[in-house]
Amino acid sequence: MHTAFLTLLSHYRRHPGQLAMLLLGLWVASALWSGVEAINASARDSYARAESLFTSGLDGLQRADGQPLTRDDFLRLRRAGVPVSPLLEGRLEAPDGTRLTVIGIDPLTLPGDSAFASTDNQADNRATLANFVTPPWQTRLSPDTLGAFGLDLRNATGATPPLADGQRLPALSLSPALPPDTLVMDIAAAAELLGSGDTLTRLVAKAGQLDEAPPGLALTRADTQLSPGQLTESFHLNLTAMAMLALVVGLFIVQAALGLALEQRLALLRTLRALGVSGWALVGLLALELLVLGVLGALAGIASGAWLAQRLLPDVAATLGSLYGAGVSSDLRLPWHYWLGGLGVTLGGLLLAGSGVLWRAARLSVLGLGQAQTWRTGFHRQLRLMALGGGVAALAALALWGWLARQPAGEGLMAGFGMVGFVLLASALWLPPLLAALLAWLSARLRRYALAHWALADLQLQLPRLSLAMMALLVALSANLGVSSMVGGFRLTFLDWLDQRLVADLYLQPPVERTEEIHAWLTERPEVAELLPTRRREATLVATGVTTGAAAESPPEETSLDRPVVLYGITPGVRLMPSWPLLDTLEGRDAAWAGLAAGEVFINEQLAIAEGLAPGATVTLAVPGQRETRRVLAIYPDYGNPRGEVLMATPRLAKTFHAPPRSVGIVLAEGVSSEALGRALNARFAQGSDALQDQRSVKRLATTIFERTFTITRALTALTLMVAALALLASLLAQARERRRHLAPLWALGVPRRRLLWVSLAQLGGLALVTGLLAVPLGIAITAGLVGVINVAAFGWRLPLHIFPGEVALTVTTAVGVALLAALLPALRLWRASPRALLAEETPA
Repeated sequence: MHTAFLTLLSHYRRHPGQLAMLLLGLWVASALWSGVEAINASARDSYARAESLFTSGLDGLQRADGQPLTRDDFLRLRRAGVPVSPLLEGRLEAPDGTRLTVIGIDPLTLPGDSAFASTDNQADNRATLANFVTPPWQTRLSPDTLGAFGLDLRNATGATPPLADGQRLPALSLSPALPPDTLVMDIAAAAELLGSGDTLTRLVAKAGQLDEAPPGLALTRADTQLSPGQLTESFHLNLTAMAMLALVVGLFIVQAALGLALEQRLALLRTLRALGVSGWALVGLLALELLVLGVLGALAGIASGAWLAQRLLPDVAATLGSLYGAGVSSDLRLPWHYWLGGLGVTLGGLLLAGSGVLWRAARLSVLGLGQAQTWRTGFHRQLRLMALGGGVAALAALALWGWLARQPAGEGLMAGFGMVGFVLLASALWLPPLLAALLAWLSARLRRYALAHWALADLQLQLPRLSLAMMALLVALSANLGVSSMVGGFRLTFLDWLDQRLVADLYLQPPVERTEEIHAWLTERPEVAELLPTRRREATLVATGVTTGAAAESPPEETSLDRPVVLYGITPGVRLMPSWPLLDTLEGRDAAWAGLAAGEVFINEQLAIAEGLAPGATVTLAVPGQRETRRVLAIYPDYGNPRGEVLMATPRLAKTFHAPPRSVGIVLAEGVSSEALGRALNARFAQGSDALQDQRSVKRLATTIFERTFTITRALTALTLMVAALALLASLLAQARERRRHLAPLWALGVPRRRLLWVSLAQLGGLALVTGLLAVPLGIAITAGLVGVINVAAFGWRLPLHIFPGEVALTVTTAVGVALLAALLPALRLWRASPRALLAEETPA
């Protein structure tokens, strides 16, 4: 058996190109899968640490009038017997520019089972509570954050590094349970660093300990707070789906290389069988060969995947931070099961890719092993099985589509991915039968043209080996077109939405206590044409209703809920109303805006989809001590917002729900300089530079964040397309010598070598052109599934379907270009072959 195994492996010494392509397929497939899984594992580790800290079962209290809490509020409640604890949060900047979240706590009053209180120093057991609460205090931070101060584990504990403003932190104490870029310290130390005086961010209490909010305060329950893990799960599911697609495309390379290697070893296998090696022993040796090659390729892929993840993780962190506000470390934190998982998935995929080859080898007789045509005669039966399998996959996709049509909007994320996956599978399985039928039809029509007829017949002979590469190309092209169209549509929609939303020239965020004074001053300024103040308040959607009768007075059928929402107030002004986008209205735009000014509401698309609401429905909103019912007049898009939002006119929101001021949009008169108003505002009220923002800078920042957000998507689609090109190149290089045997007789009969070269390029280019044309409708179908099903289920809002002719043309051009580039190297080998080498070619018996 040892000798037989070494004999099998000797094939790769004679054909090193096949070994390289086999390992290359395993390497790229494993690298892309492992890279994405490393990103997901590292991000989920950050979520787990953040959730243990920020969603640790603490109810929150804030003032109902929007004014900041103070130390006196805390003392008053504690003296009244209310078990609350103060919390202070702020932002500081590290020397390298990293924005750090500072959290000040009082461990003596904090609930003992909260993550804040239990985040004890795990690096230095000598640290005590006294060190933490008494000067010079301690700073607890994660080891991930040390890089922002230029420190490492060896010199971190006890260090007092400086901040960007020159202040020094209290002595550092490492706590791996904390999320990245977060500093936890005593509230007195935090107040001194932040310069906040006696101001507090919020008061916290043990979940459920308070039956209701104390007078003048608003209570936010712990179970109504959204965690970053919940918000980002759909994003990681998208990444996993793209990685699985890359893994499948890479395994196409493996299957093509395995099939060719086994076919070229038919004589060797016949000899081994004749020498006494049993059929099952031979299959076992082939499986052992797969295992050895699989382990080598998987280990290389996992190592490359970790490197790829380290390169892409900063962009993923920026994406998750800008879309969801989720803090993700830029350093990889890979658990032990990541390495085993990557190895297991790669070996499992290899077993699946090689199972068909092993099964056919086990069923071939000893006499049949020496006949090369034995492999090709089974291809027609394989085409029938592919057509049947494609039909089953198409029926499964239709069944899932019908099931999704009956589900509530926003549900069925996994089913949506399953539907798209079955569509891809059906299309890939139908491609070889379709190509075979097309070649047979063309061959019958072009019998009079000898060279064209031969080229088509030769292409039919190559199809068993090219089919897998073409399937990989189809899947990669269609997925690339679908994702590119979705991202392009998202970008176009997002930029239009920014232009519609950001209508004011300047945006001011004044202190709450000086809002009325600044508003009055701006109203008197001649350079200000219009003010668009906004307000915001947390509330609870306690019920929704739908009027069932024809009469407007018929009582609505109500559904009880307990859903946290945001009440947001805007000012329906001359500049704002024409540009604010509305997806659906009850009686038209004009009536909707008139109703909003009168006290009715708009809701965002996320809330409408989640609760199945439409214009005309009613919503019952509750804040502490108050409950109001309003009619929904319109639904508006709110891209990127993970929460439900109810829109009201700012004066009505201030009067009805006492919402605190948030920001003021300033519309300037014609020809007025925004810099002049900014200087006057700063001179009068001493506003900082961050309080006043220009519309153009806001748009520029938002666009920059968006472009970086989808870097990971573009990188994965490009890498997947490269894998498909490698699959095609592997197939062509693997059969290059046999192709030369087919072309040599034509050259000997007088066909010029230049014409043979063009025939070879035209064969593959035409096949790729058909594949690219078929990828276009498939890509459009995938785009429709992504924006109409998956995006709604994942994010809660729907994107318009955009088809970009440039992307369609690029898809077809890419298909032909990839095929021609893959065919170029074998064609050059034919061009450079000497006449003696061509005359020496012979077709094996």
